[in-house]
Amino acid sequence: MSTSDSATDGDGSVVEEYVLGVRILETDGPDERYRFEAPEHTEITFDSLEDARLYADVYFDVNGFVEEGTGERGVPPEVVQAGKDTLAAYLLTFPWADRDWVTSFYGSTPTELDRYLTWVRSRAEEVRSEAKARGLD
Repeated sequence: MSTSDSATDGDGSVVEEYVLGVRILETDGPDERYRFEAPEHTEITFDSLEDARLYADVYFDVNGFVEEGTGERGVPPEVVQAGKDTLAAYLLTFPWADRDWVTSFYGSTPTELDRYLTWVRSRAEEVRSEAKARGLD
């Protein structure tokens, strides 16, 4: 499970700290932004904490992925291979993809999208719990 923390890092405050060195920081600056950080992962920021948390859940759901270069190569293969629910959650973290766009993309309903998100969050929590149980925090 993630933990909330108000500690300050050099350029932001830690909002969520997960196992395996993954965390979300609220960045310093005029706009409220949230930065996802993981070992060997490119810097990525979000306008909302909810999107950053969902991104972290996708990250754990697929046991990590490489985001760098995604603009040139598309969606990370680990996300695509994980299935429809994981890809839907990943797409939902982008500023141009809202709930209506994702449900339309899949020809589904908001209820189905909520179910997909629940599955992704549940699997991510299982991965984090297992990592913690193995002392990998």
